[in-house]
Parts: sequence; C-alpha cells; structure tokens
Amino acid sequence: MKTISVEEVHDRLAKGEELNLVDVREPVENQEFNIGGILHPVGRVLNFEVDELEGLKDKEVIVYCRSGNRSGQAAMMLETLGFSNVKNLTGGMLAWKQAYSR
Repeated sequence: MKTISVEEVHDRLAKGEELNLVDVREPVENQEFNIGGILHPVGRVLNFEVDELEGLKDKEVIVYCRSGNRSGQAAMMLETLGFSNVKNLTGGMLAWKQAYSR
C-alpha cells in the first residue's frame, strides 16, 4: 500500500491541483471537519459498495480517516477491487489538524 503525507496533500491542494480524495470516516466525523473528500464510509468499501467510486479506478485516489487506520483498510480493499493508484493519507485528520489548525 502506498502512502502520502498530509504535507504533500496540503501543498498540492494549495497549488490548486484537483485531487480525488475519499473520506472513509462516518458522516458525523465528516461534518465536524473535512478537507473536501467524497464521503464514503469504510463499511461501504469493505462491503464492496464502491459503485460511486468506479470512475476513479485508473486515477490516483487518496483515502483518509481520523488516524490512517480505517483508510489503510479501505486502501487495501480498493486495490483488491482493481483500483490502480490508491494512497493512504498518513496520520489522517489527526495529523492534518496538528499540522494546519493553529
């Protein structure tokens, strides 16, 4: 599984790059704080419910959660389902908040 740092994602977003971000947290977590990803809870990924993500199969997809654990599981499952370029955001939203919420 490939990983990507919060710094790299932050820098790429700051440059205006359009990223395929997938938030695998629960809706309440997404409402509290998010960086603009598609909300697709990890349970849906683990149950093979990825129809709305099918268009991203051959694109870079960056998955994130609170700490990087659930998104790691989701990244592995997406790879198993044929997604070719999935990256897990190291440290998740905890690392993002620590680095950029001052």
